[in-house]
Amino acid sequence: MQKNDKTTFKEYPSLIIKGFLMGAADVVPGVSGGTMALILGIYKRLLTAIKSVDTKAINHLFRLKVTDFFSVFHWKFLLALVSGIGMAIIFFTRIIPLQVLMFSHPEPIYGLYFGLILGSIFLLVKNLKQLEISTFFFIGLGSLIGWWIVNLVPTQTPESNVFIFISGALAISAMILPGISGSFILLILGKYQFILSQISKIGSDETVASLTILGIFAVGMLSGIIFFSRFLSWLLQRFYRPTLSVLIGFLIGSLSVIWPYQVRTYEKIVQNELMLKTDSKWEKIKGQTGNENLPEYYLIFQNENPTESLTSQEVTVQKVKKKLIKSEPFFPSFSHADSDSRLKDGLFSLLFGFFSIAIGLLSVLGIQKLAEIGVNSPN
Repeated sequence: MQKNDKTTFKEYPSLIIKGFLMGAADVVPGVSGGTMALILGIYKRLLTAIKSVDTKAINHLFRLKVTDFFSVFHWKFLLALVSGIGMAIIFFTRIIPLQVLMFSHPEPIYGLYFGLILGSIFLLVKNLKQLEISTFFFIGLGSLIGWWIVNLVPTQTPESNVFIFISGALAISAMILPGISGSFILLILGKYQFILSQISKIGSDETVASLTILGIFAVGMLSGIIFFSRFLSWLLQRFYRPTLSVLIGFLIGSLSVIWPYQVRTYEKIVQNELMLKTDSKWEKIKGQTGNENLPEYYLIFQNENPTESLTSQEVTVQKVKKKLIKSEPFFPSFSHADSDSRLKDGLFSLLFGFFSIAIGLLSVLGIQKLAEIGVNSPN
């Protein structure tokens, strides 16, 4: 039987901030929102809230007993958390697009998250208090599994409704699992850029189609989180130390793909389209022409015809999408940084990457302090 939700509205500011941090982590492939929930001190509470959607709650809902449904459903806690997550996803896809910064400034972006995860590992190991031989075994096991998953090569997959549903279920299951990123699972499934592009299309002439796809994806997420959260909660209740040790191992295994200095190989997926200069998308396309630092950019081929008016001229627009297929970490040399073509901006990128790692480590201390806000609140 689930505990009643005793979340107070006084907690909302801190819960929204915690949700924002989880959402920001979920946007980046290789970083887990579950990791954030764990170090923010709300992981068990999150699982309990998800589990509150049980057969009793669903029965109340189908019988239209709305009051009874909300009395058992932890809606106050989830509303605050989901609000923060939603704000982060919108902020980091529409205002400051992290998926773009990952291409244009990979060292500082990945460096920040590397520091956050590294600090999280130290924090969680400290919470184990007593290290035994079995603890090292389970950490090693988790590390191997985590390393294997994050080093899977992203594959080309269909865009059918069934597969989008399955992708949502698998992504959300990974998203609440510390160390395994839901967005990286989407990348492996070939659906990371696809789903982000649907979010960015909201408000355009493709809004209805995008909302339909996102709706199917959301139903898959809801199904996955309901079933997987119960399994994970069961493991933590009965095998807390081994389970937490494996989760720590997942974090260690994910470090290789988050290391800021990587040689990343991308596959280019090209689509050609004929377009008039009077098309509503023309101005947007012109602004993204030829910039290979973007995950998606355009090339324009135009055959000038002086007998045609300017507005009637057709152009061939080539849309280029970049999909990550391989990532190889390396350790740069300070003495040869400026001549190292693997770094975006030579020595500046190298120093900025390590600076970001330090900021990430220090941020863990701040996040830990944030976790102490409302420490007397129900868990």
